[in-house]
Amino acid sequence: MSSNRPIRLFRNLNAKISAIPMIATALVVFVGGTVWTIIYSFTNSKLLPRAKFVGLDQYERLWNSNKWLISIENLFIFGICSLIFSFIIGFVLAALLDQKIRFEDTFRSIFLFPFALSFIVTGLVWQWLLNPDFGIQSVVRSLGWESFDFDPLYNANIVIYGILIAALWQGTGLVMCLMLAGLRGIDEDIWKAARVDGIPMWKTYLFIVIPMMRPVFITAVVIIASGIVRVYDLVVAQTSGGPGIASEVPAKYVYDAMFLSQNLGQGFAASTMMLLSVAIVVIPWAYLEFGGRKSHG
Repeated sequence: MSSNRPIRLFRNLNAKISAIPMIATALVVFVGGTVWTIIYSFTNSKLLPRAKFVGLDQYERLWNSNKWLISIENLFIFGICSLIFSFIIGFVLAALLDQKIRFEDTFRSIFLFPFALSFIVTGLVWQWLLNPDFGIQSVVRSLGWESFDFDPLYNANIVIYGILIAALWQGTGLVMCLMLAGLRGIDEDIWKAARVDGIPMWKTYLFIVIPMMRPVFITAVVIIASGIVRVYDLVVAQTSGGPGIASEVPAKYVYDAMFLSQNLGQGFAASTMMLLSVAIVVIPWAYLEFGGRKSHG
């Protein structure tokens, strides 16, 4: 085996040499930038970075900030609801399209179209739709339901759900396409066997199809989770963090700390906590996809 290692080392040598600039760039930009951010999160950097270390002061200030705590609470609510509803709506739509319905391509394009829009455009559109003066509430009241109230963006208690509506409208189409690709990968013989055995369709989906789509679900979780942690544009476009600070999210907290308050140390500390939350998602996914595969092999 050892005699084959030099041969393997020089296999596809041109491709490996061509990849060196990309690997070096990734190490310098991403890894280097991450390490630099973490190191300077322990300093009292203000307008410009400065290496005057203050220990955990920035993190203590961060977790004593009501604005940050509200951001974390909003992210938790937004994240859990996004995952649940994206999966349910996306899978149901994919299952319906998988029935070989007429105009499938048209419906697929309609459902996926919002994902092609920028988050700013989506946020502005839903800001208009949820405006009580000329949006959904106004239209319904003009039809005779005078007591109808639907103004989530102006209610501090439910404003995060107004942002959630826009996020689901934009992102569910992508989840649908991932699920549809997974469903199309299921062997047709499995469906035939289930029908012959008299297994109801919902049991076939629940106990046979969904377990077989595990890689698709894991990929969808990672994509959705990374978008949840980075959510910023929708909040800025719809509410700018209001009413008050009711719809603040961590990404906006980082921006405000670094560019409005000119407190780089506080922004770096918040960025590091966001990085930690991403690692909590990515590391288990990497283990399930690669580590688990090796252990079974």
